[in-house]
Amino acid sequence: MEAGREMFPTKILLATDGSEHARRAARVAVELAQKTGSELHVVHVGPAIPSVFAYTELDPVRVEEESRKTLDEEVRRIQESGGAVAEGHLRLGNPAENIVSLAEELGAGLIVVGSRGLSGLRRALMGSVSESVVRHAHCPVLVVRKDEEGEGGR
Repeated sequence: MEAGREMFPTKILLATDGSEHARRAARVAVELAQKTGSELHVVHVGPAIPSVFAYTELDPVRVEEESRKTLDEEVRRIQESGGAVAEGHLRLGNPAENIVSLAEELGAGLIVVGSRGLSGLRRALMGSVSESVVRHAHCPVLVVRKDEEGEGGR
């Protein structure tokens, strides 16, 4: 094992919503996993079925299928780019709570998330999944932000 490698996490959890922000985070997570010899786990959190269906006519099976499709597409993208995914995880419900909970279950040493960079007012009104994960996670969280050139910044 390379010197200093033991200080890196053995498991990295990448949270994805299928957006371009999440894809930037995926590139960073894959690079970190490869350089540190860490397992890469990927999670997608779909909408909570009871809350979605109380006010809509959406089919719960379809929502779960769409969420699974988003997860599977991200795992495929990572593998096609040369990354290795130990496991993909599908959860339904509150994104931040599910990400933090899964990271604890896995014993992840790092969580990687993308950030949409909401403005101050929108962030105050809507909240931010990445901010909530940072506040509640038991381990370090890397929030990958968009830089001015459009590439992932850290």
